[in-house]
Amino acid sequence: MFPWLTTIAVVPLVGGVVLLAMPKGRELLAKQVALAFSLVALVLTVFAALAFDKTRAGDLQLTEVHQWIPAFGIDYAVGVDGVALVLLALTTILVPIVILAGWHDADSAAASVKGYFALVLILEAFTVGVFAATDLFLFYILFEAMLLPVFFLIGRYGGPQRSYAAMKFLLYGLLGGLIMLAALIGLYVVSAQNGPGTFDFTTLVGLHIDPVTQRWLFLGFFIAFAIKAPLVPLHTWLPDAAAESTPGTNVLLIGVLDKVGTFGMLRYCLELFPDASHWATPVVIVLCVVGIIYGALLAIGQTDLYRLIAYTSVSHFGFIGLGIFAMTSQGQAGATLYMVNHGFTIAALFIILGFLVNRRGSRNIADFGGVQKVAPLLAGTFLVAGLSSLALPGLSSFVSEFLVLVGTFERYKAVAVISTVAIVLAALYILLMYRRTMTGDTPDIVRERVHDLKGREMLAVVPLLAIIIGLGVAPQPVLDVINPAVDRVMATIGATDPAPVVPAQAAEGTAP
Repeated sequence: MFPWLTTIAVVPLVGGVVLLAMPKGRELLAKQVALAFSLVALVLTVFAALAFDKTRAGDLQLTEVHQWIPAFGIDYAVGVDGVALVLLALTTILVPIVILAGWHDADSAAASVKGYFALVLILEAFTVGVFAATDLFLFYILFEAMLLPVFFLIGRYGGPQRSYAAMKFLLYGLLGGLIMLAALIGLYVVSAQNGPGTFDFTTLVGLHIDPVTQRWLFLGFFIAFAIKAPLVPLHTWLPDAAAESTPGTNVLLIGVLDKVGTFGMLRYCLELFPDASHWATPVVIVLCVVGIIYGALLAIGQTDLYRLIAYTSVSHFGFIGLGIFAMTSQGQAGATLYMVNHGFTIAALFIILGFLVNRRGSRNIADFGGVQKVAPLLAGTFLVAGLSSLALPGLSSFVSEFLVLVGTFERYKAVAVISTVAIVLAALYILLMYRRTMTGDTPDIVRERVHDLKGREMLAVVPLLAIIIGLGVAPQPVLDVINPAVDRVMATIGATDPAPVVPAQAAEGTAP
């Protein structure tokens, strides 16, 4: 079989190396080369998806296994199920859009333009590898490697406080990685006590681990993933990173990389440590609910556009975590779909706001007003993206949020009811932001500087809006890929959906 997954990861990695080797002063060519390599990776992803058998979407497919360090049971092993496939597709779709939208993001930076786009491609390669890895050692190496390109994307191409934001991001990530490494070593030792030591995911699933050890190992993985996601109270690096990053970096950071955290919870925390996952569920659900409400409340009070969107994401990641740990098929399918939908929605928001901020030269909400009068296309596309973020029916986020709440309600009714408060809060922070920036009187400086979307910008935004509307109207094809993988997770952790409650009167009426 053709090595689809390896090729998809290698193409952007080669592209990044090519860009770094290019001579200085060829900025336009560097951008064109970066776009070309990202489009090749996207085309390869399409062919890989066509080779993926949807009827077996719960199984790992497109697999490759090659010995790497046999003395320690470490292999180069990759494969995807339905969940990993849709997240890999999310990555390869967003990268060319980021390159198009961020065509001039690095033009005014002291660092090189080619370096910026090289880092974007290298980050894409590592992210594809993370979603595809089925050897835990390989997963860990790539999980840590992702920190470096993001660190430089923030630290070299970000705003005035970029050094602080980049270092805070790196320290949080390294802390999570160190804790995961300790748990990974512990898991290897346990596997060696039951046979040959291994890092192979499929072999480790179902491994007998005593309850106390399993809980410690679960915590090691969960803390690392909670930092990456991020979940409250480990979220504080995100607003600072978002405020100092370029819009393209924010799309990759929040739209793609943060999904590695929630993906890791679903795949590794639940399947490797099922008993510990059940043990930790009450605390995790409380953290998720706190994050849902806390993130939404803080978003309402923000005056910085990028920080506002970052706090909305804290709230959304609470929903995703809630769906995962509700331990119902609807909740986990909704959480996975939420990862995808949030990625596209947050990309649209940051890209459109990036166009607006670059024109005006400010991220302060108070510096805007009346934008729809001078840039109706920009205002209209922003409205669609904002309505998707607040889960308006007919747009993509509604389906996933509805599934998460329904799946949670099946098992935790009070939690689901409390979480619905965030729907009202989401309407507040999105509509208030729209009113303050897009409606009302138009200041002279906005009238002078802000103009409507142009051809390249529309080329970046229109596909995102099409996907947002398409997944809102017809999410079933994506759910058909996700559901079998979710069913496998449910079977692995020994969870079943609660039986429907039949009203006593109805039950009596059907009695013979």
